[in-house]
Amino acid sequence: MTDVQALLGAEAEYLLDHKCTGFSAEHLHLPSPTYVDDVLSLTDRPNQVLRNYQQLLDAGRMGGSGYVSILPVDQGIEHSAGASFAPNPMYFDPENIVRLAIEGGCNGVASTLGVLGAVSRRYAHKIPFIVKINHNDALVHPADYDQRMFANVRQAYDMGAVGIGATIYFGSDTSRRQLEEISEAFAEAHRLGMVTILWCYLRNSAFKTADKDHHISADLSGQANYLGVTIEADIIKQKMPETNGGFNDVPVGKTHPKVYSELSSDHPICLTRYQVANCYMGRIGLINSGGASGENDLIQAVRTAVINKRAGGMGLITGRKAFQKPFAEGVALLHATQDVYLDKSVTLA
Repeated sequence: MTDVQALLGAEAEYLLDHKCTGFSAEHLHLPSPTYVDDVLSLTDRPNQVLRNYQQLLDAGRMGGSGYVSILPVDQGIEHSAGASFAPNPMYFDPENIVRLAIEGGCNGVASTLGVLGAVSRRYAHKIPFIVKINHNDALVHPADYDQRMFANVRQAYDMGAVGIGATIYFGSDTSRRQLEEISEAFAEAHRLGMVTILWCYLRNSAFKTADKDHHISADLSGQANYLGVTIEADIIKQKMPETNGGFNDVPVGKTHPKVYSELSSDHPICLTRYQVANCYMGRIGLINSGGASGENDLIQAVRTAVINKRAGGMGLITGRKAFQKPFAEGVALLHATQDVYLDKSVTLA
């Protein structure tokens, strides 16, 4: 088991002893071994969705805990294959992506139609597949903030996937078209019994001011989450917040002073708790992304897991920090983040 306190070092007390007061823990719907029975079964999701969601929760090292660890590899389209896989060229081969997810103890692997389709007959029954159906084409020039459909729900269903994933760039010029497309896709996925995961990202140059990058602001990203659960995403993927006050700095939407004075604080766990609250108080699971790879990836990944778990989140979706390393190091990093969720001493804030 990973020594979480040792890895956190000087931040251990700051992160492990913090108590959130804006949204107290007793008001949250939390991940648990009986999450599908206690929370999801109360919704209008078909029985097949409940079955596939339970299959996702039961897979991997954290199976049966209610938490999820997902390996996402769609960066070959989003950033380019060269930028993504040059650090470790073995991942140009889709089979190694799936192998990393299996050896890494993940609940599921999320990738493109092509990546998962290339090896589906060998692996679709061994680890839950999540097919990402839309992408931002990295070859468009000048670059714009758009997501176009690369696959359809039926293709994912025929492959044997348990779910689909999609991105909406909230705040972009094309966000309303994306919202309509993905709402229809999610409805079809549910009819077919598939789980839906939404990458709830913000994209607008106005969200980045001289002082702050509000793409990772708790209030704006929290509202993106609220829009995502409105179209019945079953899991929300969101970047971990690092700041707040986007509604005050950017001329969009409305807010309330209590959001900043009572319901959140500058502490990263409280900022993330605000994201969880916007997922219907945790009725819909929040998974935070691991971010780009760099220095101290193991420490940063464990730190993100601690914040997500203590805030009331459902887990992590960690990609580049794992697959841009030698295979064994990637496996070890995934295991370390999972250990946070399996460690009973890391409790809700």
